[in-house]
Amino acid sequence: MARTETDYLGPREIPDDVYWGVQTSRAVQNFPISGLRPFPEFIVATASIKQAAALANVECGALAPEKGEAIAAAAGEIIDGKLHDQFVVDVFQAGAGTSHHMNANEVIANRAIELLGGERGDYSIVHPNDHVNYGQSTNDVFPTAMRISALMMLEVLVPVTTATVVLLRDKAAEFEGVAKSGRTHLQDATPLTLGKEFGGYAKAVERGLDELVRDADRLLELGIGGSAVGTGVNAAPGYREAVVGHLVEITGLEVYSAEDLFEAMQRQQVFVRVSGGLKSLAVELLRIVNDIRLLGSGPNTGLGELKLPAVQPGSSIMPGKVNPVIAECLNMICFHVVGNDLAITMAAQAGQMELNVMMPVIIFNLLQSIQILCNGLETFNRRCLAGIEADAERCREYARSTAGLATLLNPLIGYHRAAQVAKKAIETGRPIAEIVLEEGLLEPDELERLFSTGRMDE
Repeated sequence: MARTETDYLGPREIPDDVYWGVQTSRAVQNFPISGLRPFPEFIVATASIKQAAALANVECGALAPEKGEAIAAAAGEIIDGKLHDQFVVDVFQAGAGTSHHMNANEVIANRAIELLGGERGDYSIVHPNDHVNYGQSTNDVFPTAMRISALMMLEVLVPVTTATVVLLRDKAAEFEGVAKSGRTHLQDATPLTLGKEFGGYAKAVERGLDELVRDADRLLELGIGGSAVGTGVNAAPGYREAVVGHLVEITGLEVYSAEDLFEAMQRQQVFVRVSGGLKSLAVELLRIVNDIRLLGSGPNTGLGELKLPAVQPGSSIMPGKVNPVIAECLNMICFHVVGNDLAITMAAQAGQMELNVMMPVIIFNLLQSIQILCNGLETFNRRCLAGIEADAERCREYARSTAGLATLLNPLIGYHRAAQVAKKAIETGRPIAEIVLEEGLLEPDELERLFSTGRMDE
């Protein structure tokens, strides 16, 4: 069974059992690109705007209360998770996201028609453009949905990343007494403790998160009310203030109206900054997780300072092999976030005149980066980081044998003499302390004080 719907390009047959309409049908036909659909948060954000707009238009006298309440109720169902299967337009679609926007307008209109006792497709009751979209444009709705959905997803990422910081701090405390060799240029350096190393990791992730949150605060500034080009054309007097007020109530976010609606529509720099924050965080995580993989390498021929949880067999051919698969997975996620950032950067600079038409790829990549980082960190926290143990004896052996200990001799015997000691230790494979005592360069108690764990840790 089908119904006939018509737009200015002509009629189309629409299946009776769907809520979308003719413009969505054309978009589905035009863009069979990836099979990817909008994130649930983006659907909810779009519906939140439509609900806020309907309530604002009723409040401003631009929409009959019966129609406005039906539109708001239909949008509310989508906010509650219903009808998400009706959002069928590929994420790679018409510029600026017009196809997604009309998909939303049609679904909400047809559900509102049902709530008013009509049949789907009878747009004389509620029209997707004339009523659901009254006073709006893709050009202010879509970027507003981008901001709201990003804020919604960041609300999940922030506590997960905070949990990573806490776990790293816990490990720093746990490993505080474990002396080990430092390494610079992947060569022996002066000793420190494993606790100090993990403490540095914790601070790096904490700072990366702080920078991301600071930049994300700018997402609260909305250009809704600008309509087609920022002038607010066809919007009722008072609509701009009313719609923002309703969005605060609906989303729980402290959003506010942009100072300049033209700038808000033309410029998508805020997404470059937020994506840059995600990239920066990903780069720090890459560095840290690569260190953890190196420190856990072995078990017999690697560094072996850390013992990572064994979660699955590591080889189809080598019996007993266990790989750092959770850490490797986080590596791949971080690479993808870095790649997404480049796509977002290129898309943000591709706007012309009053509008950036590349917004669909900006928001898909941004939300994907947030999602995979969130899921990846949650898995890393639970399946790897929480269970990391130190091989304290191996760490201490490296601390005792590192050529970097010669550095501690500099103030007492000078750099040149200390370098000769280090060279002899490397050539003979003997400990630095043994050579120092053999050559009578320091007394045993002096050497003990100098090479104590506490001094190594300073």
